[in-house]
Amino acid sequence: MSNTLELLKDLIRRPSVTPHDEGCQDVLVERLLPLGFTEERLNFADTQNIWLRRGAASPLFVFLGHTDVVPPGPLDAWQSPPFEPTLKDGKLYGRGTADMKGGIAAFVTAVERFIVDHPDHKGSIAVMMTSDEEGIATNGVVKVVEVLEKRQEKIDWCLVGEPSSDKKIGDVIRVGRRGSLNAKLTVKGIQGHVAYPELADNPIHTFAPALKELTEEIWDRGNQNFPPTSLQVSNIQSGTGAENIIPGHVDVQFNLRFCTELDEQTIKRRTLAILDRHGLNYDLQWRLSGNPFLTRSGELIEAAHAAIKAVTGYEPKDDTGGGTSDGRFIAPTGAQVIELGALNESIHKVNENIGIGDLEVLSSIYEQILLNLLVNL
Repeated sequence: MSNTLELLKDLIRRPSVTPHDEGCQDVLVERLLPLGFTEERLNFADTQNIWLRRGAASPLFVFLGHTDVVPPGPLDAWQSPPFEPTLKDGKLYGRGTADMKGGIAAFVTAVERFIVDHPDHKGSIAVMMTSDEEGIATNGVVKVVEVLEKRQEKIDWCLVGEPSSDKKIGDVIRVGRRGSLNAKLTVKGIQGHVAYPELADNPIHTFAPALKELTEEIWDRGNQNFPPTSLQVSNIQSGTGAENIIPGHVDVQFNLRFCTELDEQTIKRRTLAILDRHGLNYDLQWRLSGNPFLTRSGELIEAAHAAIKAVTGYEPKDDTGGGTSDGRFIAPTGAQVIELGALNESIHKVNENIGIGDLEVLSSIYEQILLNLLVNL
């Protein structure tokens, strides 16, 4: 299993802050081409994407991941340099260890072992990588899927190596995700002197009642698979910085994480109704990050449960929590999609890390899933 650790170290040394790849995908090519994979680069704008496939038969199993990472933040807050993999107390520290280069290293070595033992396995195996997941994700997996769909190259099973685990490796499988809808709102007023409010129109004051209504709105009550839809304000900006000027506008950003009880158009319609009730002068722009998706059942979930049980001895929990992932672009094609990866406790934080033992367990789980689907099924 030391191969997994050494591969992860190599990936961590490459400062692939989104949307940069810094040669990570080249490393995967070097590992997988000798095993019979074909290489296809599908780059768009500043994003590097790669599609590596072994075999042409169905069913098609895909490992999906991203080589980009979030910025490390303040370097002096790290106990060791974020792009120098550092072993300490049974853990490997570095940006991307958990999210999600650890998952990438684990499934590459799982594939290597599996193919050595089962060179004539059923179906096909593919690896899809992008360097545009941690950003706005406009030139990554969404574009690769468009290419695959145009040529009718269908994915049957997709395992996203995102850090899904909670307390121990494999205790949680993400079988779906909520949708994510972003809004940029500008409420317009009239700038003026604070001593003459009758000559101005303070947009903060006029927007406040609408803001209260938006944040207190019960959008839905969720269902058996998803929690209720949630609206959260992420940014409010207004004013010149002077203490004696009424601002001329207020800019507000908010996000809705929505479940399958709602759709994009319903949310927009209800939001506009609230704003209009308060007689606001406003501009509103929307950006859909992704719709909710759910893999209710199927061979992939069954194979993952059996693999985790075989490797760890415990049963995982199916869950739809957390943020968004690139799985949202795969699910609409009809594929079964799950997320299974490292512990998520340290992701996007300083001193991000993964347990060395966890890395080995994760790689074994991935290998067992391939065995369950492409040999035993």
